[in-house]
Amino acid sequence: MAKNAIYTVSFRRKREGRTHYKKRLELLKSNRVRLVIRRSNTSTLLQFVQYQPDGDKVLVTFSSNKLSTYGWDFSKKSIPANYLAGLAAGALAKKAGVTDAILDMGLRTPIAGSKVYAALKGVVDAGVDVPSSDSIFPSEERISGKHIEDAKDLHASFTGYKKAKLDASKMSEVFAKVKAKILSL
Repeated sequence: MAKNAIYTVSFRRKREGRTHYKKRLELLKSNRVRLVIRRSNTSTLLQFVQYQPDGDKVLVTFSSNKLSTYGWDFSKKSIPANYLAGLAAGALAKKAGVTDAILDMGLRTPIAGSKVYAALKGVVDAGVDVPSSDSIFPSEERISGKHIEDAKDLHASFTGYKKAKLDASKMSEVFAKVKAKILSL
């Protein structure tokens, strides 16, 4: 960080809007494994990361794009997909020996019922202890995809499913099958 009487240049990652250093320092001081959840336009990435002085060590990684291997062919960015990705990441983390973690959302604004909290609910349901409140999680109806099944006009809102020859009215059934398959790991 260059300092001058006229102008102070901030850190590059802060300028790029990629890192909130004050929040990162607080998370690192906790000395716990971080559950890093990052969303993109098409998927969600979940990582369990341990701090190391020479660089962070990623213990477990799971992307919602991998849900196809479990039989989930619907959207990889929906609330049900985020929950299933969290459930799978949590199951893999339990196998890797992670018992507790702390949530790292990055620069994302915390909004109750959002996709990030759906992924967090999946991790918690898998058995990883993450400090959270039940009031921030989406409802069970939204997590299982029933809100999509009950949509009045499936043809207008979910044309991608029609093109892929997927029946959105059976989403909760597929959700239950995929959830059972993930939990049997």
